Amino acid sequence: MAPLGEMALEAFRRLEVQPDFILPVPLDRKKLLQRGFNQSLLLARYISRCTGIPCKEGLLVKCKETPSQTSLGGKERRTNLRGAFALREEEVVRGKRVLVVDDVFTTGATISEISRVLLKAKAKEVFAVTLARSL
Repeated sequence: MAPLGEMALEAFRRLEVQPDFILPVPLDRKKLLQRGFNQSLLLARYISRCTGIPCKEGLLVKCKETPSQTSLGGKERRTNLRGAFALREEEVVRGKRVLVVDDVFTTGATISEISRVLLKAKAKEVFAVTLARSL
């Protein structure tokens, strides 16, 4: 994980921001059981260890099982993810600067939906780091 973690850490450092905490993009329970790990969580933990910024595991949850995004276009991805994420404790993000960590950015639907949830809960700012960009 170290080489990929270093890539994510470098992307974070280029943002030149100081978030209050890090949120990994969660997987739904079924996908987590299939895969056995959450790659976004591993990247978020790496950034947290290297920077000292707390990683808030479990604060953001995927509350709706959704079909795989891989075969969907941008509009379909946004529709697919609407209402898929929630915060266990909304007050934790109020007034905070939050860094969201995901593995791959394709259309931005995941980051957009999570940002919507965070801003609705009154997060001050939302930043995102992804390891790769799909073209």
